[in-house]
Amino acid sequence: MKRFISLLTLLLSLQQVFAQTAPASSIANVEQDLKKLNVLGSVLYVAAHPDDENTRLLAYLAQERHYRTGYLSLTRGDGGQNLIGTEQAELLGAIRTQELLAARRTDGAEQFFSRANDFGFSKGPDETLKIWDREKVLSDVVWVIRNFRPDVMICRFPTTGEGGHGHHTSSAILAQEAFTAAADPKRFPEQLKYVQPWQVKRLLWNTFNFGSVNTTDPSQLKLDVGGYNPYLGKSYGEIAAESRSNHKTQGFGSARQRGQAFEYFKTILGDAPQTDLMDGINTGWKRVPGGNEIEANLSVISKTFDAANPQHSVAPLVKLLGMVEKVSDVYWRNQKATQLKNLIAECAGLWFESYCNAPAYAKGDNVDVSTQMIVRSDAPVTLTSVSYKGDADKADGHENLAPNILKTVNQNIKATELTQPYWLKYPHGMAMYNTGYLDSIGNEAQKTLPQNIPPAMQAVFTIAGKPITYNVPIQYKYVDPARGEIYQPIIVAPVVTANIVSKDYIFNTTQPQSVQVKLKAFTKASGSISLKPVNGWKVSPQSIAFSDKNKGDEWTAVFTVSPADGPITSILEAVVNANGEKSSLGFEQIHYEHIPTITLFPPAQAKLVNIDLKTAGKKIGYIAGAGDLVPDALQQIGYEVHQLTENEIVNDDLSKYDAIVTGVRAYNVNQRLAFEQPRLMEYVKNGGNLVVQYNNNVGVLVNPGPYPFSVVNQRVTDENAAVTFAEPSSPLLNYPNKITSKDFDGWIQERGLYFATNIDAKYSAPLLMNDPGEAPNKGSLITTDYGKGRFVYTSLAFFRELPAGVPGAYRLFINLLSNPKK
Repeated sequence: MKRFISLLTLLLSLQQVFAQTAPASSIANVEQDLKKLNVLGSVLYVAAHPDDENTRLLAYLAQERHYRTGYLSLTRGDGGQNLIGTEQAELLGAIRTQELLAARRTDGAEQFFSRANDFGFSKGPDETLKIWDREKVLSDVVWVIRNFRPDVMICRFPTTGEGGHGHHTSSAILAQEAFTAAADPKRFPEQLKYVQPWQVKRLLWNTFNFGSVNTTDPSQLKLDVGGYNPYLGKSYGEIAAESRSNHKTQGFGSARQRGQAFEYFKTILGDAPQTDLMDGINTGWKRVPGGNEIEANLSVISKTFDAANPQHSVAPLVKLLGMVEKVSDVYWRNQKATQLKNLIAECAGLWFESYCNAPAYAKGDNVDVSTQMIVRSDAPVTLTSVSYKGDADKADGHENLAPNILKTVNQNIKATELTQPYWLKYPHGMAMYNTGYLDSIGNEAQKTLPQNIPPAMQAVFTIAGKPITYNVPIQYKYVDPARGEIYQPIIVAPVVTANIVSKDYIFNTTQPQSVQVKLKAFTKASGSISLKPVNGWKVSPQSIAFSDKNKGDEWTAVFTVSPADGPITSILEAVVNANGEKSSLGFEQIHYEHIPTITLFPPAQAKLVNIDLKTAGKKIGYIAGAGDLVPDALQQIGYEVHQLTENEIVNDDLSKYDAIVTGVRAYNVNQRLAFEQPRLMEYVKNGGNLVVQYNNNVGVLVNPGPYPFSVVNQRVTDENAAVTFAEPSSPLLNYPNKITSKDFDGWIQERGLYFATNIDAKYSAPLLMNDPGEAPNKGSLITTDYGKGRFVYTSLAFFRELPAGVPGAYRLFINLLSNPKK
């Protein structure tokens, strides 16, 4: 039982652990938090992806009704597209995780995930639940329910398919199964060491009216969530827009909405509500033993609260905390005690933070940490102790804090664990992340959380005679000349990291290639770098030594790799031996201003691919779209790739380019292409070769081809779907590489997306493909001669396949770039 209580205490206090500094202390926050203290209700919203959540409803539930409100997204959105950069797969998932956290900081809800990986678009739940480990994802949903203990669960989507995406429907199916399983002690009994079974009162479906699909009905329960919150100075439609606009990788900037707005609900399981989501549920203090006295005291505190002197409420709040800490209901005791502690700090004007003086450290290094605090009132506050992980032997403190005098406590701690996102620590497949969380209680507590539990100092203050403990996350703080004071997560890295410069090395001759490895020291280091032997491949030298490298030093080691005989794909891995420890991890950072810097330590690996590859032409002009890595892939195999500007498109001689390629979704995101299009058509007419990669069907600025065709939301999601050569003699399938069915082996995530339809007869379509049970689709690749040149439009997912080193994708894409001389 002690272990169960300690874990629950940790989980319930995580909202504060993730706080940047002390709780915000504006009078509006205090007034809101006083209202939240009086509400003992919780709602969990469940869907599949970042952006699926109803931010207006979440804001209303959290800020108007004051329920503890959570959003469980089964995935981190890893399989989508990125409108602001080139990150894909788990890197995109890491960004979208932080975008969701930014959204939750805006609307006031909390965020959770399962281990499910977003493997891309799925046409139905049968495919989704076959690819995911259904039982493991269900166990994660049950784990969240048993921890969060929602009174009400709400699904964004139904089980009947109106949500379209197979992940959407699967989220509703799993929510229904978890509704029952969470209350059953025979289901996932291993969890009962830490949590208890929980029966949710009801499961509702938040029906919707999206485009042509309207699932709302006047007979359904409806709530007006369009109200205005005077404490926040915003309506819930305004808050929702600000929350949703954090989804920048998806281009979901939203207009603020004001005025009446209804949400509709259909009962799926449990008692059907008649007038309100919480019908039949006691959401006041009377739901717990001893709650009447707490409610009476809280009522007095609220009525006597003096906005000009909030410190006058500190002593009554401290007395109330003592009463709450005696509540027998562990869940609400810990939840409300955490809220009360924050409220006491707000009213006392108690501010604190912990920071280090460098952004990064090596594992095992000593870290100098400064913990600062100030009391901006005359409330009686004494610093009792400051320590790391509650280590009493290394605690400093025992000092009265004078009003408005900044106090700093300097300490030294040891960096013990890499700050790799926990779900990326272990290798994983396309379906599920391997969180490895059963090896310790710390990891057990961490699973389903949005990010790592950060290292924190433990500050104990005696306030109005009572010791109160706060966990203060340790961060790196610095001043940017343009942006001012910036907080970033602390980085704990291997002693030396190794990044192989290219993700793929494509060999199409017997000639060796140079492989560069960029190394970075995070502390003073000596040692060596080597590449693991790979069967059939020759690597020299065996290792390269380094010595006396200082923290922050970066240098490059160069190896020569000669290819194995015949077509083969192998994995090359770099191994660093530094200061007596081995590591095979790289160093990668993702920087965007709207989220904290993300630091990862990916495997120090690259793919070696020896294929029969012929090329024609040399110079490629590239027009950027929403962001992809195709230019890097083309440069890797020897093409000269130049990123074209509008001035060059309009005024330069484009005939010097053997092909011009548009990046993915270029005609969706680059408004200037509508004006540049005549020049591109002139380039084709005069003998050029224009290759247009996929665009979606929303907001195509101009038809990219010389003859009409349309783009629709049709896909082939099965990466192993059979491909038929409808026109075997097409140059696209023969020059300079003879394309066969083997060239479609080993594709990842999907064949293609947003296929062409309503195709003019002047186009030829050399390929046919389809998902199981569907008719053959000819829209993945179309081409036509126009004047002396050639136009190609392709919906094939080259933007995924080329960075992944798929041999056949390289051979086919080179054919698209290579127009035979007539």
